[in-house]
Amino acid sequence: QVQLVESGGGLVQAGDSLRLSCAASGRTFDIYAMGWFRQAPGKEREFVAVISASGGSTSYADSVRGRFTISRDNAKNTVYLQMNSLKPEDTAVYYCAAKYGTSRYPDHNAWSYWGKGTLVTVSS
Repeated sequence: QVQLVESGGGLVQAGDSLRLSCAASGRTFDIYAMGWFRQAPGKEREFVAVISASGGSTSYADSVRGRFTISRDNAKNTVYLQMNSLKPEDTAVYYCAAKYGTSRYPDHNAWSYWGKGTLVTVSS
């Protein structure tokens, strides 16, 4: 089991930056791929970014590539999502997730562990 707690959400203006954090506890953090998903009101949960267990490989949704950066600090059991040039359409609850391996990573059903989410609101 691994427990995930997100933080760092808030209300910002379009063009601003925000950094989300996800602290993990429980079993060994560095064996898990870590991901960020988001869910806007009335929409399905969608993939945002993934980072491999070692941190050597990342992938992003087309909608955030070039603006968001995922990173991890295995010594601190924490994964981050740096979000720059935020847009109103980025408004959503952002969730941190963990799984073994990176297969099927865009599919939220493939992820084993989830945090409770942190709300990001971007005003125009």
